[in-house]
Amino acid sequence: MISPVFILSLIICYFLILLVISFFTSKKDDNNTFFTANKSSPWYLVAFGMVGASLSGVTFISVPGWVGSSGFTYFQVVMGYLIGYFFVAFILLPVYYNYKLTSIYEYLKIRFGKNSHIVGASSFFVSRVLGASFRLFLVAIVMQQFIFDAWAVPFEITVVISILLIWIYTQRGGIKTIVWTDTLQTLLMIVSVSVTLIFILKSLEWNFNDFLISDEFDSYNKIFVFDDFLVRNNFFKHFIGGIFITICMTGLDQDMMQKNLTCKNLKEAQKNMVVFSFVLVIVTLLFLFVGALIYIYSQKNNIQIPLMDGIPKTDLLFPEVALNGDLGIFVGITFILGLIAAAYSSADSALTSLTTSFSIDFLKLEKKSKKNQKKIRKTVHVLMSFLLVIVVIIFKYFLERNVIDGLLTIASYTYGPLLGLFSFGIFTPYKINDRYVWLIVLLSILSVFFIANLDKEVLFGYEFGYELLPINGLITFLGLILISRK
Repeated sequence: MISPVFILSLIICYFLILLVISFFTSKKDDNNTFFTANKSSPWYLVAFGMVGASLSGVTFISVPGWVGSSGFTYFQVVMGYLIGYFFVAFILLPVYYNYKLTSIYEYLKIRFGKNSHIVGASSFFVSRVLGASFRLFLVAIVMQQFIFDAWAVPFEITVVISILLIWIYTQRGGIKTIVWTDTLQTLLMIVSVSVTLIFILKSLEWNFNDFLISDEFDSYNKIFVFDDFLVRNNFFKHFIGGIFITICMTGLDQDMMQKNLTCKNLKEAQKNMVVFSFVLVIVTLLFLFVGALIYIYSQKNNIQIPLMDGIPKTDLLFPEVALNGDLGIFVGITFILGLIAAAYSSADSALTSLTTSFSIDFLKLEKKSKKNQKKIRKTVHVLMSFLLVIVVIIFKYFLERNVIDGLLTIASYTYGPLLGLFSFGIFTPYKINDRYVWLIVLLSILSVFFIANLDKEVLFGYEFGYELLPINGLITFLGLILISRK
């Protein structure tokens, strides 16, 4: 068992490395560096770093933990992701580069008007606050369980410390710092999961082929669900949902697109997106393999799923095996480094993108005096940090489901309006009566909420899954037709 003091020492060392990176990337502490990295990021660096930002603590911990109940069916969603990334690369990125956007929601103002702009930015804001908080919550409960509980430190303090560290190294360089720190964080995550896989195989006295042909693996390796269209994880629901989740949570998300917009030109941004998409699929499959292995290892070694507030928490099984499963200190060290990387790779870019969107979309930073712009940006950065602290703490008392399932489900409500707005803007020539866009979006969200909560018996056993996202987008799109004009 690795002691809490040792784990904390690793965190401090890792944080010092991030500070060094921040020092060298933020010498020019201005808004252009913070928001766009001066349009100078190498595409391959952005591509590799985006893998870590996309995976985050959710994939790092929650996907392996989810294998116990869902097998490899999550890979159906990942297959949909791949199609969605190509849509982002060749449909959305050209729009953003042609309009020379800093915040992608400025497109809605140009295309429809100020109300659509605010609706789009608000949808992102809610989406990213909840999404970033989901991810931070997951890592915070692991740190709480394996470090701070030993010292009776309250969960709330753990959250404050985590976000304070992120604020310190992002508050000067912003997206320019993140492009480089994400690269390190992605590398550590991949090394961590690979080391865990190798050491569990060694402990089980298997090679990888032995694992693949084992009876134990047969219990977890089901990918495709074609036999029952009514269930949530049916292939078509997951695959189509994955396509739209990617389009929305990557292509219509300021957090992810802000990194792409730091590339020198459109062609490099597209290369980044295509390479990133294939790497992400391969790495996610690796996490699923590790998920199956930790369940097999746990059963053979009588390791129980850890409890949180008296309830079994599958998200904690991977850290339990890595830190307390007798796999050796090397596995524990790489796991902790991977976990910290997972925490910071998503949270730091989320904090930066929230600051960017709020400053540009809501406060109209470009209209402020040059003298006050930097001060406003730094103030917003602090306020966004406080907001994340509050939401993460709230999650501890109200979140019940597996974190990645919760994250993708909430996306159905928050990203749907963005999907409808951008689709209508890109694929139709019409304008809209901008004053009514709030009403259309509200009715769409309420409609989807009503549909999602229908008793499945009323629907002859049909259960809605991630297809709620495109349904939300479609309802918004149809509503915009009603208020459209030439």
